[in-house]
Amino acid sequence: MQATLVEIPFGEPPFSLLDERSRARLAENVDLQYFAALEQPLIPGAVGEALFIIHKGEVVELAAETPLPDTATLEQARREGHDAWLSLRIGHYSKGDLFGALTLLNGECRTRFVCEQETLCYQLPADHFHQLCEDNPGFEEYFQHSLRDKARLLAAYRDTRLGSSRDQTGFMLARVMDCMRPPLVMPASSSIEAGVKAMGEAGADSLIIEVQGRCGVVTRTDLLNALVLEGLPATHRLAPLGTFALVAVTAEDYLFQALVQMTRHRVARVVVQESLAADAKVVGVIELTDVLGFFSNRSQLVSLEIERAADLEALALASARLPELVRALVLQGAHLRHAMALLSALNGRLIERTFALLVEEQHRVSCCLMLMGSEGRGEQMLKTDQDNGLILADGHQWPDCSDAMQTFSATLARLGYPPCPGNIMVSNPEWVATESRWRGKVARWCAGRDGEALMNLAIVFDARASGGNAELVDSLRGHLVQHARRDELLLSHFARPALRFSTPLTLFGSLRSPRHGIDIKKGGIFPIVHGVRTMALERGVMATGTFARLEALVEEGRIEASDSEDLSEALSLFSELRLRQQLRHLEEAPANAGRHAEQELSEARGNASTASANLIITQSLSSLERDLLRDALSRVKDFKQRLTHRYHLDY
Repeated sequence: MQATLVEIPFGEPPFSLLDERSRARLAENVDLQYFAALEQPLIPGAVGEALFIIHKGEVVELAAETPLPDTATLEQARREGHDAWLSLRIGHYSKGDLFGALTLLNGECRTRFVCEQETLCYQLPADHFHQLCEDNPGFEEYFQHSLRDKARLLAAYRDTRLGSSRDQTGFMLARVMDCMRPPLVMPASSSIEAGVKAMGEAGADSLIIEVQGRCGVVTRTDLLNALVLEGLPATHRLAPLGTFALVAVTAEDYLFQALVQMTRHRVARVVVQESLAADAKVVGVIELTDVLGFFSNRSQLVSLEIERAADLEALALASARLPELVRALVLQGAHLRHAMALLSALNGRLIERTFALLVEEQHRVSCCLMLMGSEGRGEQMLKTDQDNGLILADGHQWPDCSDAMQTFSATLARLGYPPCPGNIMVSNPEWVATESRWRGKVARWCAGRDGEALMNLAIVFDARASGGNAELVDSLRGHLVQHARRDELLLSHFARPALRFSTPLTLFGSLRSPRHGIDIKKGGIFPIVHGVRTMALERGVMATGTFARLEALVEEGRIEASDSEDLSEALSLFSELRLRQQLRHLEEAPANAGRHAEQELSEARGNASTASANLIITQSLSSLERDLLRDALSRVKDFKQRLTHRYHLDY
């Protein structure tokens, strides 16, 4: 066969892992083989003779003991999408996919490969395949890679496709080390005058002092206030002027993370330490102006616009730029976990600023706004429906609270956060209560164990503070953990929704039109999020984000590090595929912007208005993306089995 006639995706892994000579050799040595419907290119126990690369048609992988249907039954099952047939599949392969590599590497076939329709495959003889593996070790290693390794290959593949567009925004890949300033360190006994002179000579806006083994920051503003507002003499020591509750990052962190920290803590600088340990050495400083220096378009100035907003109109302008920022992050290939953190910080800060503009300070110090659902976990990208509650300190008098919360909810709606379909928001009096009443609610939910009670427990356990006294939320979540973590029966009921939806490994073959697809939220995202949430509740892990919960569970010895990595990569992949689908919907129907609800358990029960935004059409994915999706869903299936065993969900 002429090499020029061979249609093999050499630009995608694993073929991109071959050198030029090997790619040419592969193209020269393949033959085109025809298989009729129901023919079996590989059967259990067979010694592999070739690698198969699908040119046209579809092949399914079945367990060795699975009986084959006849042609009429298969056609009816394919046409009607019968679950009885679909559930038997281990994998599904279409144009550009390959199969048979593990058979060649392991020595024999352990499963059954069946053509669902007439299929054309390129066949590469076994001896040529082994020669490719010998000449290209990375090619052989690919077939035994972990999910994390394959995710890195996908990122590298996307990098090559992005090309120069990624170069235009170095911020997305920049590390803190790329733009941090050396710290200006001075003795704490130095005078204000000496500090001013040193800053001027160094062109710095801050300096570092050390008092009793603790590092602190003194800013130019601190010195100005000391001289002008407090009337301190120029000879006054620097020590009393320092701020010792430092916000820190490391030099290896992404610049993303520095911006996230600045946004969350409302500071204009962070210190760079050798590590995040409390006693780590300070090796640099990052100023907000340094971060902004990496920004290449106006959409990425949202953080600054939010902070400078003096009224609701200015906040609305900043809010309107968030979808543009999301698109920029996706197009520039930002790692989804970092992008989530940045968007979560921006959304949270925007909501917090709205709360501050509408609620007087005398009330803010005695209450706390809770953000819940995906917003509470920091795992949303696009704006989600309002999902919030309010805790009032016992004894605090606020006669106009109800009116203020109605105004707040209406304002968030104008800023692009639609009302919650389940009415879980502060405009609903059920989600506004004093500390004591909230504790009573939690106790009743723990005792009730019905569907609504369990949903409410999950919502509150994911809550984080956004405006007001954060200790109120921390205290309530701690109360919830005390009630629930040692109640085995409650934990079993709590965990069960993670198994509510089947893992959609079996739906690949039924995708025949835009009306069909894999519901990635029900089948992939929700089981991980809720399963990890259950494990965190059992262990008293107070982190709210799924990624942070997984890391804490590894430290607790509750889950293996390799399993945690696989679940993190799977969640990142599902979330990214879902986000891309949501962005497509926004482009097709801008009027629906922001209406992709994140109602967790309640949405998981079937919100038709958001269903299409969660459907992934696998034919639109690359071969590597489909391979990753299969692997990731397999990890979900294994995770659900572990949950079943741990929480006795098979009873």
